[in-house]
Amino acid sequence: MVETELLKNLKTYFGYDGFRALQEEVVGATLAGKDSLVLMPTGGGKSICFQLSALMLPGITLVISPLIALMKDQVDSLKNNGIKAEFINSSLTTGEILRIETEIIGGKIKLLYVAPERLVLPQFLEFLKTIKISLIAVDEAHCISEWGHDFRPDYRNLTILRQNFPSVPIMALTASATEKVRQDIGLKLNLNNHQLFISSFNRPNLYYTVLPKRNTFEQLLSLVEKYKNNSIIIYAFSRKETDELAVNLSTQGYQALAYHAGLESNIRREVQDKFIKDEVKIIVATIAFGMGIDKSDVRLVVHYSLPKSVESYYQETGRAGRDGEKSECVLFYSYGDTAKQNYFIRMMTDGVVRLNAQKKLREMVNYCELKSCRRQYLLKYFGEELGNNCQSCDCCVKSPPTPSLTKEGNLNLFEKLRILRKQIANQNKVPPYIIFSDATLREMVSFLPKNETEFLKINGVGAEKLKRYGRQFLETINSQNAPKVFLSGTYLETQKMWVAGLSIEQIAKNRGYTNETIINHLEKIIESGVQLNLDKIIFDPTRLKIIKDAFAQTNDTKLAPIKAILDDDYSYEEIRLGRLMVAK
Repeated sequence: MVETELLKNLKTYFGYDGFRALQEEVVGATLAGKDSLVLMPTGGGKSICFQLSALMLPGITLVISPLIALMKDQVDSLKNNGIKAEFINSSLTTGEILRIETEIIGGKIKLLYVAPERLVLPQFLEFLKTIKISLIAVDEAHCISEWGHDFRPDYRNLTILRQNFPSVPIMALTASATEKVRQDIGLKLNLNNHQLFISSFNRPNLYYTVLPKRNTFEQLLSLVEKYKNNSIIIYAFSRKETDELAVNLSTQGYQALAYHAGLESNIRREVQDKFIKDEVKIIVATIAFGMGIDKSDVRLVVHYSLPKSVESYYQETGRAGRDGEKSECVLFYSYGDTAKQNYFIRMMTDGVVRLNAQKKLREMVNYCELKSCRRQYLLKYFGEELGNNCQSCDCCVKSPPTPSLTKEGNLNLFEKLRILRKQIANQNKVPPYIIFSDATLREMVSFLPKNETEFLKINGVGAEKLKRYGRQFLETINSQNAPKVFLSGTYLETQKMWVAGLSIEQIAKNRGYTNETIINHLEKIIESGVQLNLDKIIFDPTRLKIIKDAFAQTNDTKLAPIKAILDDDYSYEEIRLGRLMVAK
């Protein structure tokens, strides 16, 4: 019964037919009243864990969030999905706060976002004690640890949560935390016998590159030109470098704005607002930028200088491709950057902190100087093993991805949908990605829904968004008169799961089929003219080449002749998978 209601709410409010890895288990633990520490990569669906739990629980869910912009972004998104949510922070007037508190008392709000510093205000803490809090979610939980890459002193206030709400389950969430930081989070939040959920840190849609710092601005211009129609974040070392890069890019005809702590707060808000609303494509920033936004369609993240740690690098590159679409992460490296970082490290007065910073910098330098798979190094850093080379970094393959405006379907229709999305976003005064993500638009182009029933089957389309935007998007899609690819229901179901991000093994398990059957489905879908992104398939390049050569030798697509050539070293499943990869 609970599982049925979970899936119903997942589709109704978030537009998804199935859970991503560990989401259901996290929600289940929360509904059972248990504390949890959740580690999921950026774009892995962390927020749904507590947002869906909030819908299932009585009372209110209190969400601790570090930045005003991040609160507003998530609350706007929840409201757009038909969920009652509010935030209380310093940007609101006394009257606005009073209105929200009155609505909370009346049971009209399910999620309340607050900053950690508000918890130490006696009047606010007393107010919280008068209402029924069913869950406390601590977002960006790594900020509580001095051993983390983004320690925030205000997060130390969170030690009072357990003291004041001893029976309320706490869910701590982060996208990046080493073993030491995980232990620190559990200790500082006083988590009770908590369950640890660690999703894979792998972001298969990201391509990692390290380039030598020679003719750096010319190299940067090439990258910006390549992604000129997409959102880009460039991280620089200093405020001065940030300002200079933004000016130089603007001089070259690109929309670029600087963002750093030296700007007035209203200027920073204006810059961030223009970026998330697609009014400017490029932000050049210090590390002060990024955590406060949930923009899903950033296609390029550039580090113009060396990050201070692998954790910082992983967190910052994680702002690319949150919607699962192919994106690129480029780091410019020279040993001179190491000297700059070491200068600031030597100025640290705490010897333990200084030694830790030196260790983290060495680990970052080791990453830059790798000759082997960069993804393997990143995953191993967080305690995860990757069996094969990733085939998606400059050490494994030499050609980075080309930006794909649309992989599935008609480019003209995709652009029309983007224009419509921007118009609706402007009318509602929210960022375009809150209306629908690029991934959802691509799925519309791929499936070409003709009516509301079909439109509701698109991932990212729930009941509220169907009601608000369905008619306009359907009119645009149907006016295109694009040719419709007809596939039977079983193929469409496999296609839907694949586009949603499930692997061959996961689809086979969910549907009760063998892996070979699902591979066959994918082949049929591609044969029908639908383009599928197969980048998530990990295949040993040497074995793939042997299979490819065998198909070329026989000039046949049948499996039996290939099996005869390759003998027992290759299974039919591997040959079929190889045929799929060769045909893509």
